[in-house]
Amino acid sequence: MPAPNRENFGSTFTFIMATAGSAIGLGNIWRFPFMAGEYGGGAFIVAYVICSLFLALPCFLCESLIGRRARHGVYGAFKQLAPGSKWKYMGALTVFSSFILVSFYAVVGGWSLDFLFRAVCGGLTSGGTEGALSVFPRMASSPWESVLMGVAFLAMTAFIVLGGIKKGIERFTKIMIPLLFVLMLALVVFSVSLPGAGEGVRYLVKPDMSRLGPRGWAFALGQSFFSMSLGVGTILVYSSFMKKEHSLMKVGVWTTVSDTAFALIAGFAIMPAVFSAGIAPEAGPSLVYETLPYIFARMSEGAPVLGYLVTVAFFLAILMAALTSSISICEVCVEHAVEQFGSKRLVATMEFLVPTALLSVPCALSFGLLGNFKILGLTVFDFCDNLTSNYLMTLGALAFALFVGWKMKKADVREEFISGGSPGFSEKAFKVFYFLVRWVVPPVIIVIFISNLFLK
Repeated sequence: MPAPNRENFGSTFTFIMATAGSAIGLGNIWRFPFMAGEYGGGAFIVAYVICSLFLALPCFLCESLIGRRARHGVYGAFKQLAPGSKWKYMGALTVFSSFILVSFYAVVGGWSLDFLFRAVCGGLTSGGTEGALSVFPRMASSPWESVLMGVAFLAMTAFIVLGGIKKGIERFTKIMIPLLFVLMLALVVFSVSLPGAGEGVRYLVKPDMSRLGPRGWAFALGQSFFSMSLGVGTILVYSSFMKKEHSLMKVGVWTTVSDTAFALIAGFAIMPAVFSAGIAPEAGPSLVYETLPYIFARMSEGAPVLGYLVTVAFFLAILMAALTSSISICEVCVEHAVEQFGSKRLVATMEFLVPTALLSVPCALSFGLLGNFKILGLTVFDFCDNLTSNYLMTLGALAFALFVGWKMKKADVREEFISGGSPGFSEKAFKVFYFLVRWVVPPVIIVIFISNLFLK
């Protein structure tokens, strides 16, 4: 039975802001630009948009549908909708995936917190453009600083999650997401005006499909799932707090469009500046944190006060973006402990925070003391990133699609899908959705997943 006295999001807008907040985060600002840099710029964008619309959106709707239908967390949802089956273990796997994801994500969130402190103190741009390009290497050479900042970021995440849905997550996201959009658009305008930025723009708008390849498609799929927080139960848990009169289709489309648009905005904010600064677009996870100080140092040369204010506001917004994603992932684990073990929210949050903080330590040290320690040829940070983004999240999304398309009764799927939507349009949309979920999404994900396993 659905959980009693369960909170609900106040409106469709606040729910869209929450799901968009989960989707719109460092996955767009941090991960998307360096993935595009590694796989051909515009070619990667083409693959990413296709994967987002035809694979990620149906998977988002599957996860939403399961969550609202069951009104439980991931483990409880499968127990509720498929009693006596082994599907509940898929719910347990998604909780584990969320734990791994937050552990390395906290490191990147800690970088954002560190850069915000540097921006407030004026140390981020005081050394000019040359000094700005050395900020991240200096930070990485002091790994315990990254550890402390990562733990502090996790503590901030836990504080927001403690507030629950209405007082914590809803109140936070509905303010920060619109603000982040405005700041990113302003950064695009400045970035494309930098000397040499035109080469970066051309890199994004002229796709070279020969540079993509099967592995590029696999990473585009992984990026679309990572960016929209799919396959780890975040959307399922959020949707379990969703009212019946809210349209799943409307929420799904708006979240996907917002997330894709924001990724493109981030690409055009970062990549022109990458070329202007002479940084290699294949620089990897540190790309954004090497590029952003350069952008703001250039801005501060002509208008120091304006440059300072924009720098502080932007890194504050980036921190907020990181938090909107981390709180959604954290909520999966906290909700599981509250629902399945009867833990108080405070206890459940601490039970999650401590082991996550412990795992985040070797992830942070991957850029320093543990740089030469490898798991299957990858640092601890890269291993956790690769494991979640390209394997666990993909398997989770596949499982949700198979569950909706082949395990649930079609009548139940239809009822949940059309609830809250326009009757005529919802019926037509449902036919397309159900066809994709049964006959398109699973085989395509399987093919891309296998490609990712064997093609290097």
